[in-house]
Amino acid sequence: MYLWDPAKTTKPIARLTGHQKLVNHVSFSPDGRIIASASFDNIVKLWNARDGKFLFTCRGHVGPVYQCSFSADSRLLVSSSKDTTLKIWDVRTGKLHTDLPGHQDEVFAVDWSPDGAKVASGGKDKVCLVGLASAV
Repeated sequence: MYLWDPAKTTKPIARLTGHQKLVNHVSFSPDGRIIASASFDNIVKLWNARDGKFLFTCRGHVGPVYQCSFSADSRLLVSSSKDTTLKIWDVRTGKLHTDLPGHQDEVFAVDWSPDGAKVASGGKDKVCLVGLASAV
């Protein structure tokens, strides 16, 4: 991946390397400080959004990670995977915060509600789950 600032230069600020397979999704935190990348190598990586420096690798999925989304306050990140789970990560440490099973097949999409109270997901099992995030 490359980090660009096209308003300032035509050259990339940084090259973000480390994933071993296809990067499937990239997301900026609402506060603009962190970038998360989800990959077919079963991991999520966190990067500094200003300079592209690597921060953490979030390990725990046992299948490709399809999508990730930050909570409104940028403290948590939720990821969805082929392994049928959602995982919530602590952005400050890169550690697993909560494991959310519930789907019977691959989970393609995930997002937080704007108030950060709920997480919604949709998957190959043709189910859309909405759960309270109050426990997180």
